[in-house]
This record gives sequence, C-alpha cells and structure tokens, in this order.
Amino acid sequence: MSLVLVLAFLGLMAAALPVAHALVIASGLAVMWDGQMPLMLVAQQMFAQTQSFPMLALPFFILAGALMMDGRLGQELLRFAGEAMLPFRGGPLQATVVGSVVFGGVSGSAVANASALGSVMIPWQKRLGYAPGLCAANNATSSVIDILIPPSIPMILFSVVSGVSVGALFLAGVLPGLMMAGGFMAVCWWKGRPPEADARLDLKRLARLALLASPALLLPILILLALRFGFATPTEIAVMAVFYALAASILIYRDMTWRRFLRAFVDAGVATGIVMLVIMGSAAASWILTYDQVPQRFAEWISLTLQHPILIILAMNLIMLVIGGPLDLPPAILLLTPVFLPLAAQIGMDPLQLGLMMVINLGIGLYTPPVGTTLFISSTLARAQMGETVRAMWPFFAVAVGVLLAISYVPALTLRF
Repeated sequence: MSLVLVLAFLGLMAAALPVAHALVIASGLAVMWDGQMPLMLVAQQMFAQTQSFPMLALPFFILAGALMMDGRLGQELLRFAGEAMLPFRGGPLQATVVGSVVFGGVSGSAVANASALGSVMIPWQKRLGYAPGLCAANNATSSVIDILIPPSIPMILFSVVSGVSVGALFLAGVLPGLMMAGGFMAVCWWKGRPPEADARLDLKRLARLALLASPALLLPILILLALRFGFATPTEIAVMAVFYALAASILIYRDMTWRRFLRAFVDAGVATGIVMLVIMGSAAASWILTYDQVPQRFAEWISLTLQHPILIILAMNLIMLVIGGPLDLPPAILLLTPVFLPLAAQIGMDPLQLGLMMVINLGIGLYTPPVGTTLFISSTLARAQMGETVRAMWPFFAVAVGVLLAISYVPALTLRF
C-alpha cells in the first residue's frame, strides 16, 4: 500500500497537481488498491488531524502577521532597521537581516517575510548601488530566519505531528535564529561596501524611529516572556497577538480601515485553508506509512547500515536537504516527521533537537533550486536572473549549513529552557 501511495504521489506531482490534492488522491488510491479498508478511512484521518487545540494558533498568528505587516507598523519597523544599520559596512544589506529577525516575531512565515521585506528593501539597496543578485540572495536567505524566531508556523506543524511542546520549540528556536542572523550579517559586512561619508548615526532620530517601531519590537519579547513564565499557551498568545495588532493599528498608528481589516482576514483565511488542506492530506498519507510500519523499518535499516550516530545524523540531514528542494516546507515537515521520529529515538536524540534540525533543513530548501519559493520571490523583486542570485548565495548557504551542523551535533544549543 505504501508503494502505491509513493508512486501515485510522485506521478501526481510530476503532473503539476497541487501538493495537498496529490496527497489526498494518492492516499485514496493506496487504500482502494489495498481493498481491505473502506475509503472513508482517508476522510476520517484527514478530519482527525484538524482536531487539535495547538492547531488554532495557526490562523491567529497568520492573521496577526497580516494585520501588522500591511500598515505603518511594518513600515516604521523597516525604517528603524535601515537607519540603525546604515552607518556600518554593508549596512543596507544588514538591515534586511535585522528586519527578518524582528519580523520573525510578527509573521512566522518566511514567504510572507520575503515578500514584505523584499518589496521595500531590495529597490532601496539597488538604488545605493548593490548588485541585484546580491540583494535577492540576501533577502531570500535572511527571510528564513523568520521561521526560527517565534512565532513559527513550521514549528507549530512539527508540534502537531510529534507531540513536542510548541512553547519549548519556540524558545529553543531563538538561539539558532540569532546564530544564523549573526552569520548572515558577517557575510553582508564582507560582501558590502563601506558607508557613505555622510551616513552617520543620528542618535536622536534613531531614538524617535525606535519609539515609533516599539510596538513591533516589543511583540517578540512579550511572546518569549509569556512562554518562558507560562502566562499563556501558544494558542492563547496567538489570539492576544491579533488583539495587540488591532490595538496598535487603531490606537497608536491610526491607519486601520475596514478595507485593510477585511483584506487581512481574507488573506489569513486563504493562507490557513492552504496549510490546513496540506495538513489533512499529509495526515492520511502518514497514517498509511505508519500502518505499513515504514518509519520503523526505515529506522532499523538506517541504524543497521550506518550504525554510528554521527553518520545517521548526517544521513538524516542529507535526506532532508534533498527533499526540501522540490517539496514545500509544510508537507515536507508533516511527511518526514513520522519517518524520522523513530530513528531519532533509536540514537537517543531529543525530538526537540530533531524539530530544529528539520525546520533549518527544510528552510534551506526554500531558497534552493529547483523550486525555492523565497529564491523565486526575491529574484523577481530584484529583477535578477536566477543564476545570478544563486551565484551570490553561496556564502549565505555556507553559514546556514554551518548553523545546521552545529544544531545537529551540539545538543546543548537546543536545550529546553
């Protein structure tokens, strides 16, 4: 049955069918081929996966991000990041990295981050004389920091499948996110140009911009404090983030309109629908793989073949890097988590560490050909050839792989706080 599932899924993907539809149809075909179980089983598994309280955090975090990024709050945040980094070598490029770190506490989506930041930062950087390919590469890679800084939609998906605490994942993702940001800023310094002679740091102006951007700067801090001291669950925090975004837009920036409010709801609803359909299709496919004991057999085969934990972890990373290129991040997490959990358990790896490994790995896939969602978005915004962007990307890619290896082999970096 699992073989039919995999072959049908690959065939449907080759026919350019959406991933969610391909998963549902392939699961139905596999059950029909087996002939011993009712087709209703696919629908039951799809429905069962949606009955999760942590899953409610998804639409609310998406809505909060839509409300905050499409208004003055997002604009003030970008102005602050640009002003703060302008006096440094490669400062305009570093502003994208800083913006991604702070936007990570707002949106939780790398694709949304790439679009929002890139549409503002890339034209500005090009006007200052930076090559379009470098601007696109910087934006494509930096936007993935978003999924490591809480809130993170991929971490919520991993939590739903694995049972690991969403709060623990959020807290553990901060250090890897900051490590990656520091590495990317070093690349920007190396590849960037010296600042202009008149690009001095105006502390009064910077303080005024920081005050205007403070609602956005405070949100990730409030989320971390609430998680660390247990004031609320991640789902409750997501609801509070929506009210926070509304209050900031209505009371502080006063730029909320009914049209913008409705547009944010529609965008959040569409994004949630897409993700939920992928979750439902992945649930049916994962149940079939588990029923045939594919994860357990795969874990046993890898353990017997490679034996040493170092080699097993390396193999896991290589598999995820290869799969993360053609397959989008949400379905990849939902399909690979049940496969790798038994393998991680056999070598004594904490599932929290596995979750961070998976998010970083599949995040790299977002800017890796042939699909590369953030790669495509950034190249389009910069009007750069794909090859030009890929050539400029190699130092950023090296930093990301370095952080991935550190997280994979140094468990202390992913300790539960």
